[in-house]
Amino acid sequence: MIAIGSDHGGYDLKCQVIGYLKEKGIPYKDMGCDSKASVDYPVYGKAVARAVADGTCEKGIVICTTGIGISIAANKVPGVRCALCSEPLSAKMTRLHNNANVLALGGAMVGVNLALDIVETFLNTPFSEEEKHIRRVNMLEE
Repeated sequence: MIAIGSDHGGYDLKCQVIGYLKEKGIPYKDMGCDSKASVDYPVYGKAVARAVADGTCEKGIVICTTGIGISIAANKVPGVRCALCSEPLSAKMTRLHNNANVLALGGAMVGVNLALDIVETFLNTPFSEEEKHIRRVNMLEE
């Protein structure tokens, strides 16, 4: 299951990503927000991150206007490795090398088609399991 959340600045893109998840038959849990009314991004970034950290969801997607603030919020939760990606190669590399478990997107920074390519790449790229990457990810957790 994928946890997904946004603030008001990421709401429209969140709705598009949810449409993609539904189309692909990927189960998801919407952690809010539920409109374009102004809200505080840390609430939603941390809600998604907690769902990933506690194992309720396998991965997460967080979206705010730039993706920066909500990624910082998500990374405050122990066990979460949230990566802000603006193109598919970064999404691929963060999964392969960093075993990122939360993807951050900027709703005003990437268009819908590009965002969906990033999401697809993030969700479908496995961690490499190479020893050097396992070692480095473990160092991040210390």
